[in-house]
Amino acid sequence: MITQFVEEVPEGMSTPDFTRKPIALTIQEGKLAFFKSMVSGVPKPNITWARNKGPLDDPVKYISRYDETMEEYFLEIPNVRAEQADTYKCFAANEYGRAVCTATLNVIEVGFKKKATTGPKRAAPEDFRKMLKRKVVRTKPQLKKKEGEIDPKFWEVLLSSPKKDYEKVCMEYGVSDFRWMLKQLNLKKKEREEEQAKVVEKVENLKHIEVKTDGSAEFELDMELKNPNSQVFLFKDGVMVPYSDDGSGKHNLNKIGKKYIFSINDLMPDDAGLYQVDVEDANCFSTDFKIIPVEFVVKIQEVKAKEREDAMFECVLSHPFQKIVWTGKNIPLAQGDKFDITVSEDHLIHSLKVKDCAQVDKGVYTAMAGITSCNAWLIVEDRGVQFLNGLADITGSLGEKAELSCKLSHENCEGVWLKDGQLVTPDDRVKIITDGACHKLVIDCCRKDDGAVYRFEVDGRISEATLTVQHPPTFNMDSLREFSKPVIVRACETAEWKLAFSGGDPMKIKWIKEDEELLEGLNVKIEQTDIKAGLCITDCQRRNCGEVKINIKNDYGTLEATSRLIVLGYPGPPSAPKVVSAFKDCINLVWSTPTNTGGTEIWGYNLERRKKGSNFWSPANLDGPIKDTTFALKDVIEGAAYEFRVSAINISGVGEPSPPSVIVFARDPKKPPGKVIDLKLTDSSYTTFSLAWTKPKEVEGVEDEAKGYFVEIRPNESPEWTRCNINPIISTSFNVIGLKAMGMYWVRVIATNDGGEGEPQGFDNYIIAMPPPVRPKFTGKMKSFMVVRKGNTVRFNINFEASPLPDIYWLKDCVPVSKRVTITNSDRGSQLLIPTSERSDTGIFTIIVKNMVGQETFSVEIRVTDDPKPPGPVELEQNVPGTVTVTWTPSPDEKKDDRLHYIVYKRDSVKRTWRMVADSLFNHKFTVINILPGREYNFRVFAKNDMGLSEPAVSPTWRTTRIKDKFILDMPDVKGLDLQCPPSFLLRLKIRTAPPGYECYMSCAVRGDPKPHVTWYHNNVSLNTNTNYLITNVCGVCTMLILKIGPKDSGDYSVIADSPLGRAECSTKLTVRE
Repeated sequence: MITQFVEEVPEGMSTPDFTRKPIALTIQEGKLAFFKSMVSGVPKPNITWARNKGPLDDPVKYISRYDETMEEYFLEIPNVRAEQADTYKCFAANEYGRAVCTATLNVIEVGFKKKATTGPKRAAPEDFRKMLKRKVVRTKPQLKKKEGEIDPKFWEVLLSSPKKDYEKVCMEYGVSDFRWMLKQLNLKKKEREEEQAKVVEKVENLKHIEVKTDGSAEFELDMELKNPNSQVFLFKDGVMVPYSDDGSGKHNLNKIGKKYIFSINDLMPDDAGLYQVDVEDANCFSTDFKIIPVEFVVKIQEVKAKEREDAMFECVLSHPFQKIVWTGKNIPLAQGDKFDITVSEDHLIHSLKVKDCAQVDKGVYTAMAGITSCNAWLIVEDRGVQFLNGLADITGSLGEKAELSCKLSHENCEGVWLKDGQLVTPDDRVKIITDGACHKLVIDCCRKDDGAVYRFEVDGRISEATLTVQHPPTFNMDSLREFSKPVIVRACETAEWKLAFSGGDPMKIKWIKEDEELLEGLNVKIEQTDIKAGLCITDCQRRNCGEVKINIKNDYGTLEATSRLIVLGYPGPPSAPKVVSAFKDCINLVWSTPTNTGGTEIWGYNLERRKKGSNFWSPANLDGPIKDTTFALKDVIEGAAYEFRVSAINISGVGEPSPPSVIVFARDPKKPPGKVIDLKLTDSSYTTFSLAWTKPKEVEGVEDEAKGYFVEIRPNESPEWTRCNINPIISTSFNVIGLKAMGMYWVRVIATNDGGEGEPQGFDNYIIAMPPPVRPKFTGKMKSFMVVRKGNTVRFNINFEASPLPDIYWLKDCVPVSKRVTITNSDRGSQLLIPTSERSDTGIFTIIVKNMVGQETFSVEIRVTDDPKPPGPVELEQNVPGTVTVTWTPSPDEKKDDRLHYIVYKRDSVKRTWRMVADSLFNHKFTVINILPGREYNFRVFAKNDMGLSEPAVSPTWRTTRIKDKFILDMPDVKGLDLQCPPSFLLRLKIRTAPPGYECYMSCAVRGDPKPHVTWYHNNVSLNTNTNYLITNVCGVCTMLILKIGPKDSGDYSVIADSPLGRAECSTKLTVRE
């Protein structure tokens, strides 16, 4: 928190602020605790410390100091005690303000404390409570491996490992059933996360323990505590281990922000074990530290190598070790261009090759295998004087300085310089310089004869290089200054440039104008000698104005110089005069200077005028050129209409006139019009508005007649109005286009005339860019039933009208359609597409079209089926003379298609034509009547569904033999035979279930003498006279066919057979599936 003492801090001064705040600290009792802070502020703030529960005036318990090197302030508490746990504050103050921040100190108590007493004295109750809260030691349940079970450490380590290490951990603990492991791990991980969620926000970036090059071991994790005062414990094999936070103990914690780094110093074999980090009672990290008992059978030995040679270290271990750590001068070494690290196939022999040895490589090299190490020296011997950097070819310019240099491996070496094999003698121009190991030959002013091969020899070693002296082009400075001045000529005059130069041959000269090379031509002449170049452009025009460059190039360099050509001409036209104001006796005009001034200053302007309808322009400034770009013309006739134009004048004369101004009347200004009347929206769409209004009324002296209108719109989310028409419209209607669909816009109309714009008239509310609201309704012809062959594409289009654009939902059997179904929507319709249909796609598809006005639904039944498979074998049986009962095995498709039914055909040996005797059979048996003896009969049974007929199932031939006996006429006594009997049902009705839209066939068989009268009923209502039902009675076989089932057809059906001898009844129930 910062408190400012003054209202305004002077410039260059500032209030105190913390650039680094003290952080909360949790430390074990008896350790050194300290808070650290860094502050800023001008003038330098004064730092003080305080605590909530007492003073800090004891210099033994509290030490405040300042580190000038790091600019850090410290509060140190040596030998911290439990009673010093408190909230500490740091104050930074200067004359302009004060800053304060707080940090909490938590102390972990270890063991009980005894206080010295002078006599028997009972402890206060609060002292007992404190004593009871203290813990002598904290332990965790021991993780012991039972016979035949997995080591419990396996789960602790696996819970703290990333997924990429799962296989490695399993191999280490001998677990091979990965599927079982992952299942158990997920359960344990869920339990562990629930425990951690009570004390920490998150735990991440877990790094398992590993041995460092300094002989210590480290592991770390990032952890964000919910309560900064929560205690963090370190356990080894279930026993709490005290740790230090200053790096001085056996076990240490270095906390940097959210990162916790635990380290173990002075590693020993008994340091191996399972280390765990707990926050309060929740385990957050576990790592298993294993120390492999390995020794060096053969240690690395001292190696001597000469410079530029390779050195090899090699050691042999007692046990296989996959990878050891190599260090050089306490720096870890890695495989690369400098070092080559290799391991034998049995992982016993480890080698380190130091490539291309130099003096910087000498020192002590160490091999570390676990906590065991050995070291040896690398000695690099000198190979004599060497060239560290030899001579290199250089290029020098004529008259400039050139330098050849080389660097040796040793200082205080004497060598000689040679030029083309001849000894170089130093003089005022050629100097030989020795600077330690560096040797230089400096030539202050190069000449042509300095170009040669130079060589430096020392102790029999040679380095040589070539000096090339070049002569690049240069300009004569006086000539260059004259060339750089712009050349100014009048139109049709000649412009000339000349420039002197020098340089080595061959010289190439190019003249460039506006990035294009100038070549000799009709108006361009180019002159060139060994020391001078010239350019001449005749008949200059204004279009020739621009930058002129000369480019001179030889083998040693390129040089450029720039000039400019200015051709003076007539000025261009100014802008069209603009009428500032008009009165009956004065018209005020203003215009802009021409963009083309003709290359010189504009002297003035000529103003011309003409009356409307006239072609004659007359001067308006009779007193001489107008010096300014404004003019007040008073010589006007009241009520007359004028046009004006203006011409600029420069040194070359009068330029072209400007375009004419708008026609202006010499009369006093008019009053702006009033608001438009009856503004209304006549039509709208998703991109347009149609507006109409009535012309505003004239009020004499207040509001004049409107001459035009402007329409403006403003999106609801924007404060800026946009004008839809640049020029005022005359009509009292307008179409606004280019709107965003469903966008909300404010609209207003402004009337205007010569007196200005009137007040805007708008709507009371914003308008939405959409057609007039329309409740969704479906258009066009729509099918309510579709049959599609399996494997074909299902495509169903439906058109609708709705405004605003509706939301469209497709359902299948009251459930949203699956991803197999592709839905394509537009503002006028929707398409359902199934690329490759399956039988499972059969169902009732419903579209829901909904907008803010209402909603509409439509359902279509789509049946996906295929050609039916034929029924099974057909069997024939005679139960009643004169009849044959045909039975067959169901078609395999019957269970897949509830609309599949059967048709029976008959053919006899006399007529020899197939005739249908039964249709729409949903059972597997039919009795054919009128079977005559002495004839052969054949039967066919077809399966039929929405796709058509199957192949027929053919019956065996049925034949009956007519037996003719010898005719004997025996006239018995005639006695009357009574065949009468009451009605009874031979075959009763069966319960039916059918989908809507399908046919339903019901049948039963009745007998009786005399023949009974049969009546069909639906819910106790007679159906015999209802034309919607097809009812037949053939030889006692009573049938009823419902052509198209609907929900209203559900219910109870009954058949009543009446005769004088009695009455019989049978009933059934029809269920229509939804």
